[in-house]
Amino acid sequence: MPKLDRYLFREFAQSFVATLIVLLTVSLSGVLADLLGKIAEGKVPAGLMLSQLGLRLLNYLPLVLPLALMLGLLLAFARMYRDSEMPVLTSIGVGPRRLLRPLLMLVAPVVAVIGLLSLWLGPWADRTRVQMIEQANRSLVVAGLDAGKFTTLPNGSVVYVGGLSGDGTQMSRVFVQRQRDDRVDVVTASGGQLFFDGDKDRYLRLQQGFRVEGPLNEGRDYRLIRFASNEFALPVSEEARDERDPEMLPTTELLRDSRPQANAQLHARVTPPLLALAFALLTLPLARSSPRQARYGRIILGFLAYLVGVSLMFNGTNMLAEGKLPPALGLWWLSLPLLALAVWFYLRDGHLGKPKTVKA
Repeated sequence: MPKLDRYLFREFAQSFVATLIVLLTVSLSGVLADLLGKIAEGKVPAGLMLSQLGLRLLNYLPLVLPLALMLGLLLAFARMYRDSEMPVLTSIGVGPRRLLRPLLMLVAPVVAVIGLLSLWLGPWADRTRVQMIEQANRSLVVAGLDAGKFTTLPNGSVVYVGGLSGDGTQMSRVFVQRQRDDRVDVVTASGGQLFFDGDKDRYLRLQQGFRVEGPLNEGRDYRLIRFASNEFALPVSEEARDERDPEMLPTTELLRDSRPQANAQLHARVTPPLLALAFALLTLPLARSSPRQARYGRIILGFLAYLVGVSLMFNGTNMLAEGKLPPALGLWWLSLPLLALAVWFYLRDGHLGKPKTVKA
């Protein structure tokens, strides 16, 4: 590999990695905040926090990686223009066509990874995430209850379980305290079990126990009830997903699905790698500047262009799903013209127009 290619590839890669780390940190914070909110509401078991965090992050990477690639390349080219490296390269005959080889050494693998994430890993992560939550919500162990410990549920109830079965569905020696407005409810039972009403409504059925209800502060209005069976609801789990939901289906099944929603989801998975390639090629003409010109104005312009492209992709996907766009048109009206425009701008970068002749 020529020294120039090694140098340029190293500059591009370092800038891309630094930008990616920053964007991943920001994205991870947002995903973690949303996940903690669902855990606090009882929709996601707390024991699955790390696995859910990683699987959710895989769904965001097809959107984060193109932005990191574009901003990283813009920063690298802007620095080279600021330090007058680009004019020096131009003076020795290194133009856009010569820069294409070190640029594609970085862009091609990243675009391939984006395609892999968008077409395969992202849908797989979405399916796995939902399946893990559904399986975990059927086990008291994974849902947060542990034998010999007091557990506070997201709705404020306190539960103590003396013993649990191996599959986490049966329990013994149960204590439950609940607070409703200004009254407190204490339940003890010799045993109990977890059962479901529908796909997501979870209940605890307590057997052979006592229930004491009374005022939280002052007063003597107490009631003692002995019961053979008593049921109360656990926090509602995350909304169940249909197995035929296009977002849950593998890409190969979307190709055979004639529904507009499936066609929209297919194009939503194909478009990100094409947009990433187009935005990467646009970085060279966007970064062109004089040595004393501020470089961050072009970066903001590139960021806005990315936001417009992603917004059009989301809006186009919704219009396809609703049947407002022809299925054959898909999102090609966005990706192909943008890619052609990027190639044209890249190859025309630095070309001077024909001088104007002035008649005497």
